[in-house]
Amino acid sequence: MRELEERIIKDGSINPGNVLKVDSFLNHQIDIRFLETLGEEFKRRFDGKNITKILTIEASGIGVASITSKYFDYPPVVFAKKSKTSNISNDVYKSSVHSYTHNETNHIIVSKQYLHKDDYVLIIDDFLANGCAVLGLIDLIKQAGAHVAGIGIVIEKGYQEGGQLIREQGYHLESLAIIKSMDGDTGNIQFVNNDE
Repeated sequence: MRELEERIIKDGSINPGNVLKVDSFLNHQIDIRFLETLGEEFKRRFDGKNITKILTIEASGIGVASITSKYFDYPPVVFAKKSKTSNISNDVYKSSVHSYTHNETNHIIVSKQYLHKDDYVLIIDDFLANGCAVLGLIDLIKQAGAHVAGIGIVIEKGYQEGGQLIREQGYHLESLAIIKSMDGDTGNIQFVNNDE
């Protein structure tokens, strides 16, 4: 998605550890009008799917998942929590996810009352690197006996193994921008061309 690539180049920066920082528009300060463009694109790419739920993980995926819901006629957005709070019962689906950005393992949970075997779930998240977060969300969906209708990612780090791993498992994965390489010294970001 050319508009997203241009926005990443204009407003993004590369932090130490090869971490792409896009928090000025995607996951700290949120540009709602721009997220609407992303939501429309996810709708185009997953059109015809019978989406009954959108699943993401706290916190960065919630904004884009919520906006995307609008374009699928407002299915509920469910987000996996990284810690159990007192208002959640013990009747939950659980999975473990290692965070590349924070270099820590989180135990994510979703209350069983929000995922059911008849649900067709669209996973939406802001980033895909090594695939751990998406695989954890897939695990939660499988535990519920529900169906993975598709996986929508805003930015995929194509030089890491996550995208390939998920595609090899047969899932319909759509990433709006796929980064081929990043150079923290020069700030240069290369994208995978759509025809590659």
